[in-house]
Amino acid sequence: MGQFDRYILTQLIVLFGFFSLVLISVYWIEAAVDLFDTLIADGQNLGVFLEFTALALPQIMMLVLPIAAFVATLYIFNRMIGESELVVMQTAGLSAWRLMRPVLVFGLFLAALLGILANILAPAARSQFIDRSAEVQEDLTGRFLRAGEFIHPTAGLTVYIREISELGEFRDLFLQDRSQPDVETTYTATTALLVRSEAGPRLVMFDGMAQSLDRETGLLSTVTFADFTYDVAALIAEGRGRNYDVRELPTALLIRADAEMAGQMGLPLARMLFEGHDRIARAIFSIFPPLIAAACLMLGHFSRFGVWRQILLAVVLVVPLQVIWNASEAVARADADLWYLAYAQPVAALGIATVLIVLAGARRDILKGIVRRVRPRGAVA
Repeated sequence: MGQFDRYILTQLIVLFGFFSLVLISVYWIEAAVDLFDTLIADGQNLGVFLEFTALALPQIMMLVLPIAAFVATLYIFNRMIGESELVVMQTAGLSAWRLMRPVLVFGLFLAALLGILANILAPAARSQFIDRSAEVQEDLTGRFLRAGEFIHPTAGLTVYIREISELGEFRDLFLQDRSQPDVETTYTATTALLVRSEAGPRLVMFDGMAQSLDRETGLLSTVTFADFTYDVAALIAEGRGRNYDVRELPTALLIRADAEMAGQMGLPLARMLFEGHDRIARAIFSIFPPLIAAACLMLGHFSRFGVWRQILLAVVLVVPLQVIWNASEAVARADADLWYLAYAQPVAALGIATVLIVLAGARRDILKGIVRRVRPRGAVA
């Protein structure tokens, strides 16, 4: 790799890192706000919140990194045109294809990074996210540990605790159970403890009273107790099978999936095949946005008004590629035989990049021809 290649590649990587950090931060904050509202409302601590937001990062990075690479390439080549560096390089005899070499290396680096994210890190993070979500949903302890307010840990259940001691003892507990359609039961207790057992969490209440209202007859029955155990675990749907998410499955399994495997996992075969091939296609596609950005700017020339037309052209050419992906996804997920449409986006991007580089090279050849015809006349004059 020559000095010119290292110069361009270094600038691309530095600017790519900067724009990636900015965009990831924006998307991460947006996702973190939603998670914060959900987890903190359920009584989870800050550690759980940070864990969930970290598990969301690979998916955010897959979305953001191609955009950051595209913006970084536009910025670098716009600056090189403004400072006449690109003109000097073209005058020195570097062709359009030669100028694209460091951009291609940058694109391959990006493709490798996205390949690792899409095929290894993102599925593993998604699997861990689903497992931890299930644990949080089944752990009602955090939802009970809030004093001085009425809370609703699950549908049909209302809990109020006046005070929680340092040892975790509930003082002055109010619990109303409306999970049964025909009976409404209200429990009050002087003290209570939330304990764990092999069958799940249990709420042990002391010195209290249970009032049961029959909604059909309107009959109210009252029972006092010295101690009473309330089965909190019964409120959770125990024994549910693990539902698979297509985003957590390994890529090798997805692209080899058949109807029998899809039936066993309860997933549509077309979706499994598209997801597997789409992970590969996304990594391949990431090579081309930087090439399109650089080639578009090479179509222009130095102007004190800037190269905003070429920048606008690059954006206009990239946006329809997302439309192609959306259309391909809609069609391929409806028919398992059309999985190859997952590669429609990178193929279209390859075609656009190739045409732009050819046009950039043709423009340079035209300019060289004009210069050759003008020089002799200047010499005669």
